[in-house]
Amino acid sequence: MLLEAKSRLVMIGDSITDCGRARPIGEGRGEALGKGYVALVDALLGTMYASREIRVTNVGSSGNTVRSLQQRWQTDVIDLKPDWLSIMIGINDVWRQFDMPAQPEIHVRIDEYEATLRELVAKSKPLVKGLVLMTPFYIEPNPQDPMRAEMDRYGRVVEKLAVEFGAIFIDTQKAFEEVLPHYYPATLAWDRVHPNMTGHMVLARAFLNGIGFSWN
Repeated sequence: MLLEAKSRLVMIGDSITDCGRARPIGEGRGEALGKGYVALVDALLGTMYASREIRVTNVGSSGNTVRSLQQRWQTDVIDLKPDWLSIMIGINDVWRQFDMPAQPEIHVRIDEYEATLRELVAKSKPLVKGLVLMTPFYIEPNPQDPMRAEMDRYGRVVEKLAVEFGAIFIDTQKAFEEVLPHYYPATLAWDRVHPNMTGHMVLARAFLNGIGFSWN
C-alpha cells in the first residue's frame, strides 16, 4: 500500500467528496469526514493499516467546480501540507451546462476545465509524495446520453493529465459500470449524481485499489 506511516491524505472535490464534512476543516472528533467515500477510505485504512496512523482530511465543498477549487487551493490544499492529494472534480462543471443552460457564466467548458486542472496539478505535484486524479462520473449506463457523453469527455481530460503528470488515475465511471448491470441507476443515486452508501463504497473501493490497498 502506497501511503506510508504518518502520511496525511487530503481529498478535495465537490459535494460527493464533501458529504456533510465538518467546517472548519478538522473540527470534531476524528476530523468529521462526512458520510461518503472519504469516511469509508479513512475507516478502511484505519482498520487494515492501523499501525500506519494515516490522517485523512476532507476538503470537499458542495457545488464546487474546478474554478472554485482554484480560488481556495492555497488555503485548502497547499497550506495543509499533504503528503498525498486526491482530486475528484468536474461533475458540476458538466452538470450546470445541462440543468442551468441559460446561465453560461457559471458553465466551465472543457478547455477551461483542462487548463485550470493542469495548473492546480502542476502547482501541487512537486509538493506531495503522491497524487491521485479521479474522474467525474454520471451514473447512467447509456454512453450516448448527452450528459453521460459529456462527462466521459471530461473524464478523458483527467486521464490525459494523470499520464502527463505521473499521477494515479481512478476511472470512477468504469467503477460504476461494473455494478450498473445489477442496479437501476436511481437505486445508487436518486439524481444519478449523489450516491447512496453503496455508491460511495464503489468510489472508496476504486480509490483504495488505485493506491494498492490489500483487502486481505
